[in-house]
Amino acid sequence: MSFGDPNNPYGQQPPPAPYGAPQQPAPYGYPQQAAPGHGSPQQPAPGYGYPQQPVPGHGFPQQPVMPAGPGAYASWGSRFGAFLIDFLVAGLVPVIAVFVAIALEQSLQGCLGDSACQASREKVRVPIIITLLVLALLWAVIANVVILVKEGKGASPGKKAMKIRLIREENGQPLGFGRALLRRMCHALDSAPCSIGYLWPAWDAKGQTFADKVMRTVVVSTE
Repeated sequence: MSFGDPNNPYGQQPPPAPYGAPQQPAPYGYPQQAAPGHGSPQQPAPGYGYPQQPVPGHGFPQQPVMPAGPGAYASWGSRFGAFLIDFLVAGLVPVIAVFVAIALEQSLQGCLGDSACQASREKVRVPIIITLLVLALLWAVIANVVILVKEGKGASPGKKAMKIRLIREENGQPLGFGRALLRRMCHALDSAPCSIGYLWPAWDAKGQTFADKVMRTVVVSTE
């Protein structure tokens, strides 16, 4: 009994599969052979461990997202919120005191023509009006000094509440009281024309006002 051609040491080769018969699966990790006579050969599938090619996106490329978290530039909304809080701290009491003083002064007009009535009202209300005006002035000065001191250390009460911080652009350090005061003076540039400088952080790449650009300062998030 013969076990193959003696000239072929690998034994008898199996006959070719008939046309249309399903192909035998290739061993794992080996590329599949293209079926003869059916166009160009297929590309071999990537073996185990090879990185797949990224799927191309559809449509326009995505726009870059602004960074968030500590160190990111503060938004215009957070800066505006900090300004409102600082204004209430420094200006609410003086505004109330001035309105009360004006109301008291208007009440003195009811005694026109009656010197006795006017004298009695002035004796009581004029000292109160003067006290209210002095209180308004002292509160405004002291509150603004405290705010500048806190801002020179990095965060005014409003900025601390909004979780943002004022720092130098070149080294990330606080400004100090002197530079904070000078920056406050530079806000005059933001007020003209039409207060456009206060709106500038809404579209500026670093969220800076004109005063920030002059003083080389930025406002960043703390969380």
